[in-house]
Amino acid sequence: MANRGNEFYQKLLGNMNQVIVGKEKVLTLLFSALIAGGHVLLEDVPGTGKTKLAKALAKSFDLSFSRIQFTPDLLPTDITGLNVYDPKTGEFVLRTGPVFTNILLADEINRATPRTQAGLLEVMEEKQVTIDGQTYLPGSPFFVIATQNPVETAGTFPLPEAQLDRFMMKLSVGFPTHEEETEILMKYMETDPLETLSSVVTESELQEVRAEANRVYVSPAILDYIVRMTTATRENNDVLMGVSPRGTLALMHAAKAHACLMGREYCIPDDVKTVAPAVLTHRIILGYGKSTDCVKFIQEVVRNTMVPTEDFSR
Repeated sequence: MANRGNEFYQKLLGNMNQVIVGKEKVLTLLFSALIAGGHVLLEDVPGTGKTKLAKALAKSFDLSFSRIQFTPDLLPTDITGLNVYDPKTGEFVLRTGPVFTNILLADEINRATPRTQAGLLEVMEEKQVTIDGQTYLPGSPFFVIATQNPVETAGTFPLPEAQLDRFMMKLSVGFPTHEEETEILMKYMETDPLETLSSVVTESELQEVRAEANRVYVSPAILDYIVRMTTATRENNDVLMGVSPRGTLALMHAAKAHACLMGREYCIPDDVKTVAPAVLTHRIILGYGKSTDCVKFIQEVVRNTMVPTEDFSR
């Protein structure tokens, strides 16, 4: 089991590195969320490669891909689809929206109104779409990568907590180092590598690795470690809203997926530590006027939670 998960990781990472330079940690977390069945929110300033990252991931798989450019005038039916009257047959025909795909890029999601953003809630959480009282299934697997710009506020609508909680991870691509940016210039000197990127992973391979990740063993000591970490966010006086049980579950599943990709059949504390900031940071609300930010607060929680030292294998 372990070798297959790591082979999947190395193959996918090698393909993505043809387009994305020096972001192995971000890619590892992105793959972990995908394997765990979660969704990812990419938040960063324009030009750091958020959209290119999403497109490169989609092209690395033999799966269907759709993109929604979120704007203030976008309607929920533009996302889910709607029934349209056909005068030839005298019947209503379903015109499916872009959510009926495998990988969905929700570009600049915070530019749409809350009502339109809510159009993604059901399909992200329950993997189903309800149109005029009828329930439909999107693609399987179904994975959402949403992007947003944290700096620009004009014409944007902040994601409500209920929407944020649907994302397993919130990631930031970040600026490249001097060496990485030089490599980017060389890579893109003549052509865009994304144009020639080919798929290296099939749907069946993805489903196999997902099944293997589900079988990763999590010892009672690791389960206790996870719960102590999330409980610490609820018992702090600086926090208005701590991590919900949904966040605790997301942390466990993300840690299992990371262990699988790293070639292990069981979780260790490092798996939890690696994914915790990405899984937990966007699930808390700090009190008004607190000097620290959510990222630093979660880093402190991870650092202060006592690490178990037992044998974590079966």
